[in-house]
Amino acid sequence: MKILITGSNGLLGQKLVELLTKHKKEVIATARGNNRLPESWAGYEFVSLDITNQLQVESVLTKYEPEVVINTAAMTNVDECEKEQKACYTLNVEAVSHLISSCKKINAHLIHLSTDFIFDGSHGPLTEEEKPNPVSFYGESKLKSEQLLEQSTINWSIVRTVLVYGVAHDMSRSNIILWVKNSLENHTEIQVVNDQWRTPTLAEDLAMGCYLVAKKKAKGVFNISGKDMLTPYDMALATADFFDLDKSLIKETDGSKFTQTAKRPPKTGFIIDKAKSELGYQPHTFLEGLQVLKGQLK
Repeated sequence: MKILITGSNGLLGQKLVELLTKHKKEVIATARGNNRLPESWAGYEFVSLDITNQLQVESVLTKYEPEVVINTAAMTNVDECEKEQKACYTLNVEAVSHLISSCKKINAHLIHLSTDFIFDGSHGPLTEEEKPNPVSFYGESKLKSEQLLEQSTINWSIVRTVLVYGVAHDMSRSNIILWVKNSLENHTEIQVVNDQWRTPTLAEDLAMGCYLVAKKKAKGVFNISGKDMLTPYDMALATADFFDLDKSLIKETDGSKFTQTAKRPPKTGFIIDKAKSELGYQPHTFLEGLQVLKGQLK
């Protein structure tokens, strides 16, 4: 099976290239600009691709004719999306329409990454059938891209996920775990919110979920996340305990104390029963995820 990945320089993109090459799939890794994957990795071909450029998308997909395209490329900084709405729309919506039209021409199955931020956060955890109601421009853009797929005639899957954490090989990406760990190691006091609920997702689990969807060419919407429902404060305490750091430096607060450009949904988290039963998806617990991170940070 030949699989093309967009956004291969990102955290999920890196994990996907690593996983798929291990499973002996033919991998075309694409990203805007230069390749940032390790030179030691074998079994993939890198192609520079800006998915906001329709002609480039058409040219690359027509040349390589992948069976499956996994779109991990997106503008995901929620506050930046609120401020730079045109740039957000271009990458998160218009680029998806380019991928859809090119996938149609070569009869490829498109797997598109989405988010819990398409929901308003009034309750959770959520199933795939929950009615979206985004509270930020980022959420709106991701919902719009989902709707483009649903209205299309191609074979598609939507993989929704929540608060992804992991270690990028070049340490180019941070996340809540690394931020807490680094802050506490530097004896810095941090304020962490206790009124937002999520099911944090290990990047390796998300990559495996995408692979399971690709392998079966499973159609429809799939929730792919961790299994533990936690607040960022819970995650911070667990991280401090796991790495044996001073948790007295972690100060409990709530979302009202922070001024952020974009609104966040207070409570999301996913029910992953569909992915478990239809795909055989089995994610790590949060503590097991910390163990994976620890191994990679050595």
